Order: sequence, then C-alpha cells, then structure tokens
Amino acid sequence: MNKMLVCILGLFVYSSLSAQSGYSNFATQTNRIQALAKVHPKWVKVKSLTKTNGGKDIWQITIGSGNTETKPAIAVVGGVEGHAPLSTELAIGFAENLLLGITSDSIKNLLNKTTFYIFPNMSPDAMEQYFASLRYERQGNAVSTDDDRDGKNNEDGYDDLDGNGKITWMRVESPVGTHRVHPNDPRVLIRADVSKGEKGNYLLFSEGKDNDKDGTFNEDGEGGVWFNKNLSFKHPSFTQGAGEFPASEKETRALLDELFERFNVYAVVSFSSNNNLSTAYTFNPQTANAPILAGWLQPDTKVNSLVSDIYNKSVALKDAPASAATGGDFLSWGYYHYGRFSFSTPGWWVPKTKPDSTKNEKAFTVEDAAANYLRWAGQQNISNVFTEWKTIQHPDFPDQKVEVGGIDPFVLHTPPYSLVPDLVKKHSSFLVKLAAAQPEVDIINVKTEKLANGLTRITVDVINKGALPSHSKVGERSYWVKRINVKVNNSSTQSIISGKKIQLLNALEGFGSTQLSWLIKGNGKLSIEAGSPTTGSKTIEVTL
Repeated sequence: MNKMLVCILGLFVYSSLSAQSGYSNFATQTNRIQALAKVHPKWVKVKSLTKTNGGKDIWQITIGSGNTETKPAIAVVGGVEGHAPLSTELAIGFAENLLLGITSDSIKNLLNKTTFYIFPNMSPDAMEQYFASLRYERQGNAVSTDDDRDGKNNEDGYDDLDGNGKITWMRVESPVGTHRVHPNDPRVLIRADVSKGEKGNYLLFSEGKDNDKDGTFNEDGEGGVWFNKNLSFKHPSFTQGAGEFPASEKETRALLDELFERFNVYAVVSFSSNNNLSTAYTFNPQTANAPILAGWLQPDTKVNSLVSDIYNKSVALKDAPASAATGGDFLSWGYYHYGRFSFSTPGWWVPKTKPDSTKNEKAFTVEDAAANYLRWAGQQNISNVFTEWKTIQHPDFPDQKVEVGGIDPFVLHTPPYSLVPDLVKKHSSFLVKLAAAQPEVDIINVKTEKLANGLTRITVDVINKGALPSHSKVGERSYWVKRINVKVNNSSTQSIISGKKIQLLNALEGFGSTQLSWLIKGNGKLSIEAGSPTTGSKTIEVTL
C-alpha cells in the first residue's frame, strides 16, 4: 500500500471518529475495530475471544509488526466497568490514534519493537444500557442471577416512576431519615452525620419499587455478573455482581486464558475507577510481607511511581478522587495473580470547582461529589445532567411525601463527548511513552582473556536498556513470568570449566546491569544469548 493511500485511509478513519455525535454503542465499536484491520492489515489483527451471554463479541486488537509474540507487549483493557463508556473510547481511540501516525518513522520503529494487545470492551452487555431506552448505570452482564438469593432471578429491577427514560433517585420524607439537604445546594442530599448531632429528613433510594416486597429496592434486576468483581484476587464471594466463583464468566475466562498465553506482556493498563496512575501505590511492609501477599513489593512501588509521573505529565489531570480496589478487580489481578506491572485510571474525573463570584457562589461548607459536579456543569454550560425533584404517589409509601429526581445516571464519571478527543490524545501519548520505557536486554563490554592450557575467560555485562525493569519483583514468584535466560552455546569441542551454561536472572532494574563470567576450554567461536519474552533477546559471537 503506497504512502499516499495510507494517509487517505488514515484520514478517513480519523474523520469517521471526529464525526461521531457521541459515545459509540457496541455496533459502532465493532465497525471501528473492523475498519482498523481492513485499512491496516500489515499492522493490525482482530479476533473475537468469545461471545457473551448477550451475544456480543469480546474483541481483541493486536497491533505490531512481524511475529508480534516475540516482542515486549502492553495489554490495554477497556470496558472494565460497564457503566463507563469513556473507557472503551480511550482503548479504541488509542488504536486509531496510533495508526494515524503509521507513516512516520517513530511509530514504525515503535511497532517494530513493541506489541499492543487491546481489549476494547470487556462489558459490552452492560455498556449497552447507556444507549438503551431506559438508561441506568449497569455493570452486570446478560447472565441471569439471583442477587438477593431468594430463589428468583431478576424479580426486583428498576422502575421508571416519572417516565423520563432514566433511573435517578427517590427521596422519602421521614422523621428517621438518613439524609439531609446539602447546605450549599438544595438539589443535593448528603448523609446526616449523627456523630455531629445532624438530623436526617429523608430516606434515599434508587428510583423504583419494592417489587418482591422484601424491604429492599432494585436489588435484583437485569444485569448479572460484573467483570471488575469476577477476578480471582480477594474475590468478594456472595456479593452482588461477583459471580458464583472467580472467573465464572465466559468473557473473564477468555481474557485470562489469552493473557496467560502472552508471555511477552510486561505491563497491563486498564481503564476503571481503580486508580494507581494519578497517585501511585506506596510501600506497606505489613501487607507486602503478609503470609498472603496483599501489598505491592517495594521495588515495584518505585516503578509505579515512575509510571505515575509519566502519566501525570502526559495527561495533566488534577484532584483525582480517592480510589481503593475492593477485591475481584482487574487491577489487582494483573499484579498479584498475573505477575505483571498493572496500572489503572478512570481516564477522567470531575475537577474540583471554585465558586464563581459573578454568580454569588460560595465555597462549599460540605464537600460532596454531586454538588461539585453540578457546580462544574453549570460553569461549563452543560445541561441535562439533573432531573428536578418531582412529587409522585408511591405504593410502598402511601402516607409519605415521595419525590423522584436528582443527578442523572452516568454523568459523574462520563465527561461530555466534546472532551473525549483530547482525553484520547493525552492517554495515547502516555501509552506511547510507557512503551518507550519498556525493558530491552543487551550484551555489552565483552572481554576475552587468554589463559594457559587452552583456557579463555569471557566476561560480559548483561544490561537493561529500558527505564522499566525486565519484569516485576512479584513476577519472580510466578511461572507465568519468564526471567532473562542467559545461555552459552558452545560446541562439542569446547568445555565450560566455570560459570553456568544456562542461568536465569532475577528482575534486572531499569538501566541496570549484571556482570557474568565463564572459563572456557577450547578454540574457535561460540555464542552467548540473553533474553526473555518481556525484554526481547540479544546474541553475540565470541572468538576464544
């Protein structure tokens, strides 16, 4: 394919992306993914790992040159949480942005050294709810589940009580209420702090009815197992969305099976509410030295800090909300059970706002995510993000005042689509910079010293030319992470008197080195090779 045609086709993909009026549903995602393979067959391979119970493909995009399995790789995973359509836009958008520059030497050189495995959407069943006639934040797939364990499946789902096509909130006036009106924004309810003598005036529920009359609202609706609760590290068994056991779902098993076959993956980057990119993990001796490892090892936290710095300089988002992995999540699985460097970010969050004096706004006396968002949305002239409270007659509260309304679904973690192209560009830049720091093995400073009795001493330095270690420290404990293998290929007439013919190296730090030496008896030439799936390999020839 000539250079001009590549440019034209690349611009076609870019124009198609730019022309979108909003987030892509599954059908549009599929078209965008298939277009990449058609336009760039030399660089892109697309396959379906499996189909969900909802009949949707779990797509994998492989981007690279030649034998992609022999090059160090980064896995990029979107759709980790089904209520976050931005995550899929970031994953697919990265692939599109990367290939827009395929005619440049820098991108060609990158793809000659690095493979990208991109899994754009691990929650397609749930994410379609964003585009449905009834919109609510769903994370579960299409598997039918009995979330309240009463012997019935999906019998208490959401009810659109005000008929506006979206599930918001329901507040019920009550003398034993748990919530009160926010002192700076009457649209918002906040939990009353009893320890401070605060009294609640409302009970707060998600919009709906108690269809199964068990005293709980909307606890067993459509939407079964959550991908980000179905992984094996600290699996939150017997909780909603976790599944009957770790990796119980077809999409979870398919991804894990694929990744375990990819020994060349050295880092996993996912887009979810779990976040160790804007703020890196710190070393905790208690959890890191526990009988069952529950904290990042100290050398790996240093790598996390390095990568976090790259991320913050690339993306420049401030004031990230606090994040804690709660178990069964992909971020934790990637590190503790896959043994790779595992990083995650939401990709966007609502900036902390300052009061606008021209509108007589005052500083918040109580910090609250919804109040902050509504102020930010107002300052940005973003509309249709809040449903005014409306009184309704509710069969479960016949003698109480019930109102439906509040902040709309999705808006707290889904930016206006106008912000997405810039977010894609910045996260693409981060991923390219992360790849530039990947580990790369080399053999340098080769010295030979002729000794008596036909002996030769060979000394070499095996180095890591990359800023990232050859593999994570926790990976040394795992079969699925292959360490650097150094091998002397000698002939039958040559004998290794001292030094090992084959030896494995522990994690070689970024820009680190180790010196090796052998005593060889014989003449002629031999070769020394060093390498691993995550570092590539290097072979040198030595004359005795």
